Amino acid sequence: MENKILKELSLIIRDRKQNHSKDSYVSSLFEKGKVKIANKLGEEAFETVSAFLSEGKKEIAEESADLLFHLLILLEESNVSLDDVLDVLKKRKENG
Repeated sequence: MENKILKELSLIIRDRKQNHSKDSYVSSLFEKGKVKIANKLGEEAFETVSAFLSEGKKEIAEESADLLFHLLILLEESNVSLDDVLDVLKKRKENG
């Protein structure tokens, strides 16, 4: 189930990259380029850590969702699939 939602989001993100929409937040990030995408991921990472240090479970979950979402955008911009990342994790688990 968990992988399913991430894979579905990855497909939506890929579609927003290929089929730009002026009303799409994701499309706008792709249009702004790598630096904006990287900055946004960094911002979400910082907010996730801040929530971990000083907020509750709900806020940590919300910030973590933002972080994962923006990581998927960065991966798409880098032509790295979620499956590529999961393969690395699988190998680490096997060697682990």
